[in-house]
Amino acid sequence: MSYLEELVRGKRYLNRWLRYRLAAPRVPNLKRLFLGRNVVVVGSAPFSTKVHGWDDSFRVLTINASQVAAEGWLTRPPDVTLMQFNQIEGPNAAAVEVRRVLQHAKTGLLCVLNWRHELDRLLRGLDAFDYRYDDLMLISRHERIALMHRMTGRLNLELEGEGKWSNGIVGAALAINSGAANVILTGIDPLSKGHKYNSLNLSRMHRETDLLALQIFAEQRLPVFTADPHVAQSTNLALWPLKHAVGLNGHAV
Repeated sequence: MSYLEELVRGKRYLNRWLRYRLAAPRVPNLKRLFLGRNVVVVGSAPFSTKVHGWDDSFRVLTINASQVAAEGWLTRPPDVTLMQFNQIEGPNAAAVEVRRVLQHAKTGLLCVLNWRHELDRLLRGLDAFDYRYDDLMLISRHERIALMHRMTGRLNLELEGEGKWSNGIVGAALAINSGAANVILTGIDPLSKGHKYNSLNLSRMHRETDLLALQIFAEQRLPVFTADPHVAQSTNLALWPLKHAVGLNGHAV
């Protein structure tokens, strides 16, 4: 990186840091849904697993169109869905595919990340592919940054797309910050390529940042697990269940 490029990047960082500090964002949480619960966070990696011990007491958080990837075992609409803003009207192939597979689907609480337009425009966009929800919540970029800062100790101002945390990792952090008893990841594999619900075989971004987050969760002994054996092997994330994992009744799972 040249001196000029470093100077421009430094100016961008300072500008974004100042805006972040002035915004003084709240750290989002969903304690009303997740407190004391086992929460399954479902991503869209090509391979996912039905969680051991699965029953209706578990809460489910899906990412973008991953509820379709889990339809073989997900017997009801997810409790929460995190959807990136560009999925609503983005023209790129991935966003178009998300809207196609989610047409006429439903979730409980829809959390839209980083929406920058008026609310009516968002509602029209969701109506266009008939995606239904019981409640709607907006999470700004600053709120997402504050959440990940709290849960990882790293202030990531998201200057570059590749350096951001993925929405699957954000979902895990949101569940932890909401007091989940255990957070079980499935279909979240930083080392994978492609998505379960399409054949575009797109490369997965955020590989290094996501691996770092999983390492931090493990070092902090947070109750974060994976249900996918190959992910446990490749990332050293604990495989669900472990004898020390706590169930809803307070007994080991």
